[in-house]
Amino acid sequence: MKKTKKFILFFTIMIAGLFAIPTLSDAATSVKDEESLNSAVSSSNSGETITLENDITVTKPIVIQKELTIDGNGHSVIGAESWTSTSGNQTMFTAQLSDGKLTLKNIKLRNGPKYGVQSYDGATVILDNVSITDFKYGGVLANGGKVEVRNLHLGYNGTGSNNGIEIDKGASATNNPTLVMNGVLLTDNNENTIYIAENGHLTDFTITNTQNTTNKVVISGSSVVLTDKNDNVIAESKIPEKATPNVDIKKVIVNIVVNDKTYKITVDNGENLTEEMLKSHIKIDNGYEVEGFYTNIELTNKFDFTKPVNSETTIFVKLSKIEETETEEKVENTTKVEKDETPKTGIENYLGLAVITLLISSGAIVLINNKNRK
Repeated sequence: MKKTKKFILFFTIMIAGLFAIPTLSDAATSVKDEESLNSAVSSSNSGETITLENDITVTKPIVIQKELTIDGNGHSVIGAESWTSTSGNQTMFTAQLSDGKLTLKNIKLRNGPKYGVQSYDGATVILDNVSITDFKYGGVLANGGKVEVRNLHLGYNGTGSNNGIEIDKGASATNNPTLVMNGVLLTDNNENTIYIAENGHLTDFTITNTQNTTNKVVISGSSVVLTDKNDNVIAESKIPEKATPNVDIKKVIVNIVVNDKTYKITVDNGENLTEEMLKSHIKIDNGYEVEGFYTNIELTNKFDFTKPVNSETTIFVKLSKIEETETEEKVENTTKVEKDETPKTGIENYLGLAVITLLISSGAIVLINNKNRK
């Protein structure tokens, strides 16, 4: 009996000890400068988390070939003005090859000679509450790898023109790039927010949208389009002829022109539009109303809502001013008898009292006479 109790006690202590030991995937390392950051990236086991204690300035690329999470804890990683490239790579963070899986979260990336972060040839990059700005080539590069957007803010990135997320395939890459929209993408500049490279190596790319994503990336004709949750177009850019998109959503752009303002929305291919739907996407100045929808700027050909939309379509809105009907001023107490301004002497009151007295007296006399006859 005593042996059994000892065994149970020993077993309980052993199990409790196992639960008390953190697993490798839960382990976290704190870093405070470039040296400790590079050391942690090199020495950490796959699945570990590296947490920043403060802002860090880096002078060369950081390359990951394992599964790591870097939690900025609200801090920034800033590229130094003097930068050393690694084998031609000048991107701040690179996850590369199939074993590379980098999750960046709660972090700001700022200033660098090329890109803020890239996924290269089969690697995966997940961006969760990340801000990227002031990189000379672009913010994010899906270079034969996979990029998943959960929560991303893009400032201005690029020289001359803005480049937000670039979808590309380098000459040495063997995998095709993939972009997964799984949350929120905010951008300070709508030019080239999603950019398809034209280097000739990219022949196929894939774009998918999760069910709960706020921003969607869709294909409309020969354009890749970023939309908001209400299908309003935020940004669009052209797809090179040699690049073939594999997408879960294909849409059609509808341009709604109201005077000198154009509203862009996306609708399903083959969808029938309605007046109410178009009105919900435009703003009209007070005092005006929609009179009709037309296919030409001269506003002579009415748009046919019975026909489905199968290609990019432009609709012109005719407005008319709401006529203000003059309301007659209400006259108070219009049925009231006109007031008599003649001074009262009291005679009218006495006359009425006399008439009443005469009637009562006459009635009394008649009553007395009737009694006497009886």
